Amino acid sequence: MSRDRTSRRFYRAESTHDLTSYLDRGQAAIDENRWTFETAWEAANKVGGIYTVIRSKAYVSTEEMGENYCLLGPYKEQCARTEVEEADFPPNSPLTAAVNALRSHGFKVHTGTWLVDGNPQIILFDIGSAAWQLDAYKQELWDTCSVGIPHLDVEANDSVILGFMVAQFIAEFRKAAEGYSDTPPRVVAHFHEWQAGVGLIMLRVRHIDVATVFTTHATLLGRYLCAGNTDFYNNLDKFSVDEEAGKRQIYHRYCMERAAAHMAHIFTTVSDITGYEAEHLLKRKPDIITPNGLNVKKFSALHEFQNLHALAKEKINEFARGHFYGHFNFDLDKTLYFFIAGRYEYGNKGADIFIEALARLNHYLKSSESEMTVVAFLIFPARTNNFNVESLRGHAVTKALRDTLQDIQQKVGKRMYDICLRGHLPEASDLLHKDDTVRLKRCIYALQRDGLPPVTTHNVVDDWNDPVLNAVRRCQLFNTVNDKVKVIFHPEFLTSTNPLFGLDYEEFVRGCHLGVFPSYYEPWGYTPAECTVMGIPSITTNLSGFGCFMQDHIADPMSYGIYVVDRRYISLEGSVQQLAQYMYDFTKLSRRQRIIQRNRTERLSDLMDWRNLGIYYRQARAQALKIVYPDYVDHMDLELGKRFNYPRPISEPPSPTHSRGTTPVTSIHGSDDEDEVDEEKELAELRISDK
Repeated sequence: MSRDRTSRRFYRAESTHDLTSYLDRGQAAIDENRWTFETAWEAANKVGGIYTVIRSKAYVSTEEMGENYCLLGPYKEQCARTEVEEADFPPNSPLTAAVNALRSHGFKVHTGTWLVDGNPQIILFDIGSAAWQLDAYKQELWDTCSVGIPHLDVEANDSVILGFMVAQFIAEFRKAAEGYSDTPPRVVAHFHEWQAGVGLIMLRVRHIDVATVFTTHATLLGRYLCAGNTDFYNNLDKFSVDEEAGKRQIYHRYCMERAAAHMAHIFTTVSDITGYEAEHLLKRKPDIITPNGLNVKKFSALHEFQNLHALAKEKINEFARGHFYGHFNFDLDKTLYFFIAGRYEYGNKGADIFIEALARLNHYLKSSESEMTVVAFLIFPARTNNFNVESLRGHAVTKALRDTLQDIQQKVGKRMYDICLRGHLPEASDLLHKDDTVRLKRCIYALQRDGLPPVTTHNVVDDWNDPVLNAVRRCQLFNTVNDKVKVIFHPEFLTSTNPLFGLDYEEFVRGCHLGVFPSYYEPWGYTPAECTVMGIPSITTNLSGFGCFMQDHIADPMSYGIYVVDRRYISLEGSVQQLAQYMYDFTKLSRRQRIIQRNRTERLSDLMDWRNLGIYYRQARAQALKIVYPDYVDHMDLELGKRFNYPRPISEPPSPTHSRGTTPVTSIHGSDDEDEVDEEKELAELRISDK
């Protein structure tokens, strides 16, 4: 095979990217008396993206470490009462001894299992029960680290309390674990983000004999700097970090984060771009990059995800019929659904260049007299005063029309049946009576509307200052009959109880054709990753962790439905033009080409699976253990080393579809041949030629 052809394969290194061989339900951890505690503010506490990381990783963590793995976090009753099944640990467990030691000091500690995949053990600390110790904790933090916490910063105060409770618990556990086994205990304490960082700091200053790992998912200062319209990445080495943190009144939080990063035995970040950021803002280069994964659900039939796409798309079609009533002049079979979703960070998430690029796309489609129509959804939660009346009315009148037609259909069918039974061919006048025609006319007249279809489904609070709506006005994307690009701003997250869509976020993503995420600041990027595992092509950037990861692991991301916009090395105008061109090129694909591309995108899902990406977290823990316990030997690594070339160099690997089955089990509907794919033929169909 030629070098050009092999360059189009995406790179796989099974021996370095596979956790499966370590999944022994904790038997090796029990034999080695090795324990892992993972602390995060978002353990059983849904706040943001880290909740998704901890929750989705729980399954492989418990499969690897079993009962020797435990999550730690704050007790937030609203989440915990629905997500945690409270129960006591076994009486002879060192966990029980440590929990009882904390309770004897008057602290409230909740124990049990988290009701997610893997059912990990979890310990939640009631911060309020230790609030009386806050002044003493802050004094110790000042005496040992010279970090002062303002009295009015409630979040920082809560982080201090949690940190001290976690540090005290792990210290008590370390003592209890000494007599649990003949083998000396090996304890890893893993902390996520600055809110959990105080626990790591106190373990180190109190000289507790545990290995520590600190993971930052996004630097605190970086998020603030990007929110201020700064040319962030080109000036990273020029920022006076102390001054910038002070100006934003987050200096104490920045100090907590930086101290945790420097005091950890192993420091990790979720992507190369965040590592570059941490190197300049936190002044420490990460030891390991630990990318975020997902629990990838494989379907037994190769094209089941294509069927799910068709079913979900029909629901979105129904929404479009209602939303655009009175101006419904486009063919839904020639309509593409694009979307952007996430936290409402207008600049950081790239909504600014997305709307600008949509205006360019509208011009391209009009100029080329394309038959395609694009409906672009912007899903950002914002303050609203309930649903837009016009949106609700549209769905009411289309439902009335649909119900009327179904009723008339049944009556016409019955009349046709009766006439044919008498031996006659029915005439049109015999089938459609005058009252049926009157009912249809009333429904059709009800579809008339005076104004244009709204650009938002809700009444947005203070809409004249809303950045998305202001950008839509500036670009004049008003959903006129002449526009080839229609815009819909949906300012709340999608749920299956939503009266307009009636489908949850996952279904919505499956029904769309392209996810567009041109983020400027995106340490990882779960939204494009979720698109990938569902077989939906996406646009990302070289400033997002996901985009960088794909560029590193795939020789030609575009041929697998991953379009990477350059937002780092070219001008903003250049990025807008590139994004508009990618979207325009996508509209020119035929239906068959889009199906081929979705198949290729779904093939990348293994790259996103925690069974592959979890190995990086294991490596981080192993390195921390070797630093603290020089005599520690990872026996499983030695055994696996006999069976694998570890690590395997990345060099011209085979096609992913030729090196493995597309589905994890053989299809019961036929032979393995139905899963075979001719990559060169696919690329030719997609018109991606060798360079």
